[in-house]
This record gives sequence, structure tokens and C-alpha cells, in this order.
Amino acid sequence: MSLRRITLSLCLVLLSAAPLAAISQGSLLFLTFEPGGRANGMGRAYSAIADDGFGMWWNPGAAAFNRKGQIALNHIPWLQGSGLNDMFYEYLGWNQHFEEIGTISAHIVLLDAGTQEQTNSSGVSQGTFHPFDIAGAIGYAYEVIPQTLGVGANFKLIYSYLAPATGFTDSEGKAFSFAFDLGTKYRNAMNVDGLDLALVVQNIGPDVTFVDQEQADPAPMTVRAGAAYRVMEDPMSKLTVSAEASKMLANQDPLFERFVSGWEHIDETIYGAGAEFVYLDLIALRGGYFADTAGKITGPSVGVGIQYTFDNRYKFNVDFSMVPGGELTDFNKVFSLGVEF
Repeated sequence: MSLRRITLSLCLVLLSAAPLAAISQGSLLFLTFEPGGRANGMGRAYSAIADDGFGMWWNPGAAAFNRKGQIALNHIPWLQGSGLNDMFYEYLGWNQHFEEIGTISAHIVLLDAGTQEQTNSSGVSQGTFHPFDIAGAIGYAYEVIPQTLGVGANFKLIYSYLAPATGFTDSEGKAFSFAFDLGTKYRNAMNVDGLDLALVVQNIGPDVTFVDQEQADPAPMTVRAGAAYRVMEDPMSKLTVSAEASKMLANQDPLFERFVSGWEHIDETIYGAGAEFVYLDLIALRGGYFADTAGKITGPSVGVGIQYTFDNRYKFNVDFSMVPGGELTDFNKVFSLGVEF
């Protein structure tokens, strides 16, 4: 098939897999795939929490309050059981706080789309190819108001490889781009102990070109607003509830105009809510609900975690969750590991 058809086919696969699947415009949709077993178990309502090694992805401003060094790893067999059994989403993140300087963070995300068969216009096999997307980010966060207001930003470099050149074109289906994230977290908002608020804008960047400029697509710029409340916190148990709304601002308007025009289809807003109960700082039970009605990805999420602290310094977290997968599969399974030091 032609490069354009290959590109379109792969984009449709990713589009159907993404939480923002109802959006008909936009590229680099792997940047919207949410990492973390804990976050996914809580209905993907996490930007107002974001206190672990996944924090900079969800909210670079929240990382300002992360006082320990943290490492996080994520593995998601994406859409397993739907016939796409070799697609994986991986995350590796790190952050470290430096006194009087702030918090420095970095992460890498990879979507491995597996091996695909390339055919010509007559359906004859031309071999195989291996599409993938990868992005590397560095971030900085600082407490503007100590223990109250944190702000942060990420800068990311992005590479996407969709398909090789074909007899119809000498151009490979690949793109190189960049983007920024901006975020803030406000703790104990409105003088309510335990109430945290968040506002995040992700993937602020130029249009993405795979073949030629005329076919450029907007980056998946996304606005997130979240809230979290610590209902109970004592030595025996902790209970936290959270909620979040997100909206992709992706259309053909110039970048900064999208901050206004991107809200036109407000029915494409995605909602999530969740809760986490931690007992003896050892076992965590999580549940939530995720609603992307336009993308037909709606349903409950569940999760469990085990955490262990030793030497009053090191902490290990192992988390697992299951989240709605849409029409292609019932659930995506999320595995993650975290270390604090």
C-alpha cells in the first residue's frame, strides 16, 4: 500500500487506542497515553496528586513538592487480546529535589507498535516494518509559595516513525518535533486542609509533518484540571479521592488560537474520578471511573498496590490496574514499579 495509506491506517489504530479517541485531528497521540498503575487505578484522575516518579508527566508543577529522589517504570501491553498482541507502552521517569534550587525531572516514553506487514497496491507483501514513537523530556519545578503553590515546566523532544518509503514516494513516514508542558499545583486550597487543585497544559508545540507540510497535523495539546482531597490520614490508614477533566485542543487553527477555538466541541471533554485507600502504609486499594463518551471509552477502573519502606529512607511500590480499553478490548492492564530514596 502507499505510504499515505500506511500512515493513515496506523494513525487510526492509535486513534482508537487513545483516551482521546473521538478527536479526528491531531498527531503524536501516544503523548496522551497516561502512565502509572496508581494513576490508572484511580480513573486517571491524578494531576492534583502526582507525587511519585510519574508526577512530571501528569503535572510538572506537582513535582515541586516531591522531596525525595524517585524512579518510576511503567509497562502496558496495549490492547492485548484485540489482535494487536505486540504493541507496548513503556515509561521510565526520574526526579530529584535540590534544596533552594527546585526539583529536576526527566522521563522517556515509548510506544512500540509491533511488526507490521507492508504490501503494494496489489496486496503483494513487500516485507515488514516496525513503527514506534518515542519522546524524552526534562522538567523543572519550584515552590513559588512554600508548601502551597508549585509551578513547573517540561521540554520534550519527540520522534515518530510510522512507515518506510514505498514505490509511491521516497519519503519515509517519520517526524521529529518538540513540545512543552506547563503545570501548577495549589495545596490546601481555599484554606481547606487536604484539598489540592491542579491546572496543566500538555504538548504545546508546532504542527507535526510526516510527509509534507500540506498534510501537517496539530500536536495533541491538552488541558487538564484536577482536584484531590485527603479525606483521612492517620498512622493506620489513608483515604484520598480525586477528580479530573481534560480536553484536547487540536484543530487546524494557529497554535495560540487553539486556546480559544479548541473548546468548540466541549462534548469531547473527558472525565475521571477515583479513590485510594492505603492500610498500614503497606497495601493500597484503588477504584475509579473513566468517561470518554465521545471516544466510547467509558467504564470502571480498579487497582491494587503494595508498598514497603525500610531503613526509614527507601520505599518500593508495585502497582497493578485495569482500565477501560474501548471497543477494541475490554481492559488495558497497567504494571508499574516505583522507588523512593
